[in-house]
Amino acid sequence: MKSRSLVVRLAALAAALIVLALTLAGLGLATIFDRELDRRAESELSQIVRILAGQVTLDQNGAPIGNLALPDPRFSEPYSGVYWQVAPATGSHLRSRSLWDFELAVPSDASPGERRTIDLSGPNGSRLIAVTQTIAVSKGDRDGEAETPVQVTAALDRSDLASAQRSFRNLLVPSLVALGLCLSLAMWLFLRLALRPLQGLARGLQQIHLGKARALPGAFPTEVQPVVDDLNRLIAFQDAAAEKARARASDLAHGLKTPLAVLDALSRQAQGEGRTELSGAINEQTSLMQQQVNRALARARAGFVSALRRATMPAAPLVEKLAGALRRLPSERPLDWDVSVASGAVFAGDEADFMEMLGNVLDNARKWARGHIRFTVAMIGGATVFTVEDDGPGLEAEQAAQIERGRRWDETTPGTGFGLAITRDLVESYGGTLTLDRSPLGGLRVTLSIPAR
Repeated sequence: MKSRSLVVRLAALAAALIVLALTLAGLGLATIFDRELDRRAESELSQIVRILAGQVTLDQNGAPIGNLALPDPRFSEPYSGVYWQVAPATGSHLRSRSLWDFELAVPSDASPGERRTIDLSGPNGSRLIAVTQTIAVSKGDRDGEAETPVQVTAALDRSDLASAQRSFRNLLVPSLVALGLCLSLAMWLFLRLALRPLQGLARGLQQIHLGKARALPGAFPTEVQPVVDDLNRLIAFQDAAAEKARARASDLAHGLKTPLAVLDALSRQAQGEGRTELSGAINEQTSLMQQQVNRALARARAGFVSALRRATMPAAPLVEKLAGALRRLPSERPLDWDVSVASGAVFAGDEADFMEMLGNVLDNARKWARGHIRFTVAMIGGATVFTVEDDGPGLEAEQAAQIERGRRWDETTPGTGFGLAITRDLVESYGGTLTLDRSPLGGLRVTLSIPAR
């Protein structure tokens, strides 16, 4: 599963590129070092060949004469890893003491004067890098004597080169690891600095979420500023649209007040004239219209409850204010109120919406309770859970399901079900849920779960 974090993606990509770059650099440096080591060995061996070529003389039989002296003491140590050999076309070979009883098998297919670099087998199965050259040497000291081809060879054990290569790699690997750590730290600092504007953008959005600001403040880099400007324009447009919608809904409500008042007056007139059946029908339809208007107004407000305008406030003062107001209302029978609010419980939203939602639920419980109402507020996960229970008759499962789907459970009875339906609309606008079931007290239990952020 791919990570959605931009920091993680960039860090992973940077780490992969750093590893790839250091790996290629390590291979390149190792190759360059190996070639330079071979070049230096060839240069050293070529110098030895030139020195030997200048010292070689042959006797009358064509055999090399003399004790060829070289300053390197390794030529005197048996199997030291550094060797030379002088091989005439005929006769015995002359070789360094380091070769002891071993004779180098040098190919004799080279052109006179040509200097070549070849690989040879050495003492004890070793592999040698060798420089060989065929030169022409006169027999004795007489001028005009025919010259004899002589093959001069200097060789070096490749294990010495391999040891130098291992030493170089032992230093190279830790150096590359240390360089990789430094580059990773530098890349981390770079990402922190590069993404700082996005962090500022996130903090600004958080302030808007909490209702503490209505625009993203500050100046941002050129690449980010257009996004910030568009967000600010979108927020301003949303605020303007919400205010306009609320104003239109309010105008609609005020526009319906006069017709409803006229109908109410006609109902009283009909009742005064003794036409009670007509008066009852008008009252019923007027009540239904008023409740439909109230629900439409609540839906209009709920439709524009924005997650960007939800300030978080403690739940305890709101609960105390609402429960205290409902306790003071007159009731046909005494009610026992059991109110419990968990420490740290909060409500993320508008206070008027809180009063609308919980007021409807508590007022419903107050109307139907026989004597006991229990109101609890708890924090469960990332949500604030409000539970209202009563010991009244409750609702049947079918009736509760209809209200949970946003419908009145009784379309013919005025005043039944609209309060809970309005509450459901508001709860869903906050991204929450409303459930209805049977309370252990015997009546209805209404549970509102609203995200705390």
